[in-house]
Amino acid sequence: MKLIFWLTFGMLFYCFIGYAVLIWLLVQLKGLFVSKKLNEPFELPEMSFVVAAYNESAFIETKIQNTLSVKYPEDKLKLIFITDGSDDGTREIVQKYPQIINYHQQGRKGKAAALNRVMETITTPIVVFSDANTNLNKNALISLAIKYADAGIGGVSGEKKVVLSTSENQQGIGEGLYWKYESFLKKQESQFYSIVGSAGELFSIRTALFKPIPSHIILDDFYTALTINQQGYKIAYEPGAFAIETPSASLADEQVRKVRIAAGAFQVSFKFTGLLNFFKHPAFSFQYFSHKILRWYFAPVSIILLLVSNYYNHAEADFYRWFWYAQLAFYCIALMGWILQKAKRVIPLFYFPFYFLFMNYCTVVGLYRYLSGKQNVLWKKSKRETTEDKPINQ
Repeated sequence: MKLIFWLTFGMLFYCFIGYAVLIWLLVQLKGLFVSKKLNEPFELPEMSFVVAAYNESAFIETKIQNTLSVKYPEDKLKLIFITDGSDDGTREIVQKYPQIINYHQQGRKGKAAALNRVMETITTPIVVFSDANTNLNKNALISLAIKYADAGIGGVSGEKKVVLSTSENQQGIGEGLYWKYESFLKKQESQFYSIVGSAGELFSIRTALFKPIPSHIILDDFYTALTINQQGYKIAYEPGAFAIETPSASLADEQVRKVRIAAGAFQVSFKFTGLLNFFKHPAFSFQYFSHKILRWYFAPVSIILLLVSNYYNHAEADFYRWFWYAQLAFYCIALMGWILQKAKRVIPLFYFPFYFLFMNYCTVVGLYRYLSGKQNVLWKKSKRETTEDKPINQ
């Protein structure tokens, strides 16, 4: 039991703290031996901006206005909105804008099918994907485009920012903190080699590298990102380009979203086991294993094993006893966080432990739904908070 305790403790520490510290140190070490490239003159490439929107009438007008306000040479930018299957007026709103190319088919076949069909028509060297319920900062597209001056970059991901319209949205606080942590990791990974995956809220690729997305794929953005890495290209992270999104309206909506993401992550990871080959992908396999594989496959089990093994060891030495008390306190605080969120009370000290366990619970449920084949590829939208227009930094 002591061996299990230390193995699970070490795994969890590395997964959530150690890797972040290690990748930061590796970036600092790399900076001592690799000089930064000087910025050379770079002509902005032609770009297609693609938004797949299914029944997004509540957000689409705001999305269009925001898109039209983003800076980029008009003669180099094509705006494409896909409204397949929409029957709530989304298509009619899009068609009010002649500068937008609208693709529409009756019936809903899924986002992958919609993207595959439209990608066959793209002629620009760069394509940017963005969600209908997110807003971009004005310099987002220029910031993404500049990264392509490096021929080794196959994709560029923007930053996702979660904003709250009310301080009472507990899951929004948890999601916001999670994305700040993820943004730190992505920044370090990008400087070391490549980020692992990409948030679909704002993601761009070289059009020539796009591979058709199988119709059964749940997470099209994660699948596409790994195909870029599989072809030997890096995906850069550009925090100067960001997408603003409101959090899920309730914990139940957030659970639906996270379970779907987890199910999709397991599905895609099974298809790209070759990226874990250290001899073929030395830098990326290290990042992929440390950032994603450990967190998905080992962390939830390790949390349980750490508690059980500590219980059997807690009477053997002071360290184990005090660690046992600390674990009990952690779970009591998490329980209190769950009770408080039910009462719509926000106390971060109690909520963060609860949100940590909630995320890992969703990972387990996601694995079950994937293995049992119960996760539908069609996206059932989670309700999002609505928020008044907020200023977006340049």
